[in-house]
Amino acid sequence: MKRLQVDIRQLRPIPLEVGLHCGQGELLALVGPSGSGKTSVLRCIAGLHHPAGRIVCGGEVWLDDALGIALSPQRRRVGFVFQDYALFPHLTVLQNLTLACRLPGDRAREKARRWLRRVHLAGLEDRRPDALSGGQRQRVALARAMMRDPAVILLDEPFSAVDQVTRRRLRLEMAELKRTLQIPMILVTHDLEEAEMLADRMALIHRGRILQQGSPSEVMLRPVDAEAARLVDIRNLFRGRVIAVDRVRGRCRLRWEGGELEAPWRESIQVDATVDWCIPPAGLLLHSRRRPSRGVRENPVRGHIVEIVRFGGRAQVVLAPVAAPEKRLHLDLPLHVAERNRLAVGDPVGVSLLCRFIHLMAPLNRRSR
Repeated sequence: MKRLQVDIRQLRPIPLEVGLHCGQGELLALVGPSGSGKTSVLRCIAGLHHPAGRIVCGGEVWLDDALGIALSPQRRRVGFVFQDYALFPHLTVLQNLTLACRLPGDRAREKARRWLRRVHLAGLEDRRPDALSGGQRQRVALARAMMRDPAVILLDEPFSAVDQVTRRRLRLEMAELKRTLQIPMILVTHDLEEAEMLADRMALIHRGRILQQGSPSEVMLRPVDAEAARLVDIRNLFRGRVIAVDRVRGRCRLRWEGGELEAPWRESIQVDATVDWCIPPAGLLLHSRRRPSRGVRENPVRGHIVEIVRFGGRAQVVLAPVAAPEKRLHLDLPLHVAERNRLAVGDPVGVSLLCRFIHLMAPLNRRSR
């Protein structure tokens, strides 16, 4: 089983205390702000840093400080795609690839041509990197990484240097390639959309520590705490108090800004507990001005529109609740819904906070770290 297991810690150059795993054929997105330690984790896996701890890939121990094992980068079968691609500018595309391969000349060149066909670069073998577009250089870097028959692929923000249109195309190509590879892949990215699109699992890292691991939907919709919620850009983040629990229905009542909300309940949540809670923009249902819906009765909140941003067929609407005008509720609507309801800044509107989307969390100052 080609599985990567990483349990590492170090104090410098960047403090790390990281435990993560990535299975065969799985892509793990390592997500966090700048300076959180994402690239340092990749460099530790590749053998460019030697932290304390243990790294095992495909049953082979690459690092075990207790046993005195620390394989050099050359002895670790790692394919590394760097953020700036790190291609040799004086070599052709074909030469860049064959240099990464240990096969003799003709066999190395044939293998390189196969990989160039797989990344849609056939015919560009004799070009140098400065004659390629950013997307083409990214594909060359990926093909070069695969020339080593790696046991793991490490991708350090591989799409950050290309324009938005090229980035979308490269993501689709990466998703297609991922389906054919039966090795662990770790993608470092700032882009939550990118992680959601490509990753089987996501690990959220902050200040050198893994805050949460799980599927992208789990991490982004059910963060472990307010700190994790902010890192995945959850804007509807508030604090309330649990005032009642219905164990039979699996629901609780939440006091928030003088009103009450119904929310999902779980065993760890007790009556009278103070909790942080969040809800994604998609969990807010606009009350139609023309035809009331059944959702009007579910956690209704009245407010005034303070901002509308329209783009890409969507409308992002920001409300100031009547009961708490200093707070902000964000909802995301299809543009035609906003236009049909003739929404404008200053308008009074009603929304429902759909119960199933509300997620409760223990406050940071109550959690043991």
